[in-house]
Amino acid sequence: MKKIFAALLLGCTVLASLAQSAYPAKPVKVIVPFPVGQATDVIARILSQEFTETLGQSFYVDNKGGAAAIVGMEAAKAAAPDGYTLLMASSGPLTINPALYSKLTYDTLRDFQPIGTAVIVPQFLVVNKDFPANNLKELIAYVKQNPGKTNYGSGGSGLTNHLTMEMLKSQTGMQITHVPYKGAAAALTGLIGGEINMMFESGPPVIPHIKSGKLKVIAVGSKKRSVSMPDVLTVAEAGVPGFAAQTWAALLAPAQTPKAIVTKMNAELNLALQKTAIKDRLMTLGAEVFEGTPDQAVEHIKFELANWAAAVKASGAKAD
Repeated sequence: MKKIFAALLLGCTVLASLAQSAYPAKPVKVIVPFPVGQATDVIARILSQEFTETLGQSFYVDNKGGAAAIVGMEAAKAAAPDGYTLLMASSGPLTINPALYSKLTYDTLRDFQPIGTAVIVPQFLVVNKDFPANNLKELIAYVKQNPGKTNYGSGGSGLTNHLTMEMLKSQTGMQITHVPYKGAAAALTGLIGGEINMMFESGPPVIPHIKSGKLKVIAVGSKKRSVSMPDVLTVAEAGVPGFAAQTWAALLAPAQTPKAIVTKMNAELNLALQKTAIKDRLMTLGAEVFEGTPDQAVEHIKFELANWAAAVKASGAKAD
């Protein structure tokens, strides 16, 4: 009996090894729960092109946008867990939606198996050039000394740059009025024009205005300093310990996808992220590579779920 069991175990091991080496044996769909041209879509296409070249099978993007990315998330959840449907999603649908929607139709860690984080996109706290603060301590002091006189913009209620500022308000005790715009571009225009005092926004839209002197940069919200502007302090370094708010994207598979496939795709993802050409292309999007193991991706998502849940609660935002 022991010999039979050992033979079966060996057979399973061999089969698993063969499955890993043979994968992929046909084209692989990468669902993106956003429209064509959105940052996560561009990132998915960059990586899919690389996987196509290195693995010898077509990796193609299938955009399924709509309903705050829920349409695409549901499609990925329903896919067969065989490695031939993957998901490239961002922090919004993965870790903000669960706090915004009380009846969400998917559970991030129950319905999906993280393959690996791919990129982070740091958000910068910027102020109008005439705002009387040049660093975070001065900004906090000014806001507290002038209650009811300061405001901040965002691309809309419940979006990342709105919730990031609410997180900062909650952790510092600042009272700042939220002015939601119809999109981050409109909010940025309002900031430059003096309609609002400050906002959080990713690098590509704001860095040119920082360099031209139209905006002043106060801090960056990510855990680490930005590669794009390494001299800018993080919010945590500037006086709010533990603060961390950043957008990011990860590659995932439907739950129950074989571990051998997850392991293989994690290795391919990390190899891709180490290539200078890919790093440079991602940098143009304000994205910085974020390598790691599947287990590290799980821990990252757990942290982000708790982090954004606190921010949503502080903001009072609800999407139902």
